[in-house]
Amino acid sequence: MGSSRRDLIRMTEAEATEFLSAKQSLQVGTIDPDGSVHLSTLWYAVVDGCVVFETYRKSQKIRNLERDNRITVLIEDGSTYEVLRGLIIKGRAVLLNKKEEVVPIAEAVLRRNQKGIPEEHIEEAAVRLAAKRTAVIVLPEKVVSWDHRKLGDIS
Repeated sequence: MGSSRRDLIRMTEAEATEFLSAKQSLQVGTIDPDGSVHLSTLWYAVVDGCVVFETYRKSQKIRNLERDNRITVLIEDGSTYEVLRGLIIKGRAVLLNKKEEVVPIAEAVLRRNQKGIPEEHIEEAAVRLAAKRTAVIVLPEKVVSWDHRKLGDIS
């Protein structure tokens, strides 16, 4: 039996890692109290193989994750069908609120996304952020990927 279209477009682990490393923004989905999905866009980093980000401690997404730690994140790319690429990670969120836990996550996100901040100022900026923020580690349970560029002329 031949490969399915899904099998043809699935990214390898190496491709998914490279894609994740190349992008800047992440769509974060959490569950609101009424059961609807709350979506937001955040900068992120990858630490020890896991997507991490930090956000305001009093934000709706953190309130949602405190109540229900299920999380889905999406990274996507492409403006036409034949070049669409994406990665969905479904899992559980680990919330870190202690300053000493938040600072290294904030440093990683700053280093990755704020190239204009001199290295000697990263720690100071991260410490300021940590005062009002929660860090989130996404522990993956299921990963789904696609890269329509693999279809070539098949599409």
